[in-house]
Amino acid sequence: MDGMLSQDEINALLNGDGDSGDSESTSPFDGPDADDTLLTDAEKDAIGEVANISMGASATTLFSVVNRKVNITTPIVRLATWKNVLEDYEKPCVFILIKYTQGLDGSNILILKEHDVKIITDLMMGGDGSNTDGELGELHLSAISEAMNQMMGASSTALSTMFGKMIDISPPEASLIDLTAFKSGGEIADFLEGTFVKISFRMQIDELVDSTIMQLYPIDFAKDVYDTFLINQEGDGGAASAAAPAPEPAPAPAPQAMPQAQPMAQAPQMDMSQMQMGMPQMGMPQMQMPQMGMPQMQMMPQMAMQPNMNVQPVQFQNFAGDYNPMQSQENIELIKDVPLEVTVELGRTSKSISEILEFVPGTIIELDKIAGEPIDVLVNGKFVAKGEVVVIEENFGIRVTEIIK
Repeated sequence: MDGMLSQDEINALLNGDGDSGDSESTSPFDGPDADDTLLTDAEKDAIGEVANISMGASATTLFSVVNRKVNITTPIVRLATWKNVLEDYEKPCVFILIKYTQGLDGSNILILKEHDVKIITDLMMGGDGSNTDGELGELHLSAISEAMNQMMGASSTALSTMFGKMIDISPPEASLIDLTAFKSGGEIADFLEGTFVKISFRMQIDELVDSTIMQLYPIDFAKDVYDTFLINQEGDGGAASAAAPAPEPAPAPAPQAMPQAQPMAQAPQMDMSQMQMGMPQMGMPQMQMPQMGMPQMQMMPQMAMQPNMNVQPVQFQNFAGDYNPMQSQENIELIKDVPLEVTVELGRTSKSISEILEFVPGTIIELDKIAGEPIDVLVNGKFVAKGEVVVIEENFGIRVTEIIK
């Protein structure tokens, strides 16, 4: 019949494949399934400010790790669902789980693209960031975990300063995730099953990386961050308002005004101050009154309490004496039982990280010693002798051939 939809068209509309009037307003950050009522605009702004401070400290730390200029832009806070994450990251990516152990209750996930992780780990190993061939292995995941550990450690320090309490995390856990292999985000983390907070950053590392990284917050964790942020802001405001009127009731100390008055008029005031302190009237000359400052006025009660102090010059004992060599020998006996580490060094060499990574059982490493040349003997790392290798029953030994002076 004309005007009726076919079953295929109905199924398409139910699955969200059909065109609708408001489909143009849907963005990768605002999926149609995201519940925008879970967070207010004020909560989003506060979370964005916290994330901005957090990532600012992380960018500084990443710069010291890769020795390249790092720029992480202002975050964009949105509510999202697992579908939105799939739209942004189709290829395999690295999920880094960050758990808070102190100060905040909960965890969040940081998502990096696979190619970005390869560049960062190559820079960490002393490369130029161009060695991105091959698959992402355990070495890459271990390196990026260490980088994230330092970055989020700096972030925790910044949050501790911001919130006024200790914030700490456990070591981050990095995993390579193929998003297309999961039908639901709940298979990775429980909070990814429904609506969660997605914070997007643009990360630039010189000319090598210009990409987007994401940080995913559970709704409960985001509200906890907002509550902590709000309490801290209110605490700062309350402290400021309480501290503001404090200087007003504090009167100027009376002794500071004394030098500005006439000398004759100060004698009765001086006697009154002494009476208030429980001191006897000292009958001090009036000519000294204008010269007395605040420190002198504070010392007067102490001087009055001890009018007859006996001051004598200090006398030191004469420590001069004859040197006794036998006493020196006895002192050496005290340290003869101290153990020292003796090391026999066959030789040394220098290898790059890439060469070390190629080590396999059977690899031969050439040293800087010639066959038959005496080997070095070190005591606590200090070169003291040379010798030759001998075999004592089934153990190796060293015969000292020369003492180094």
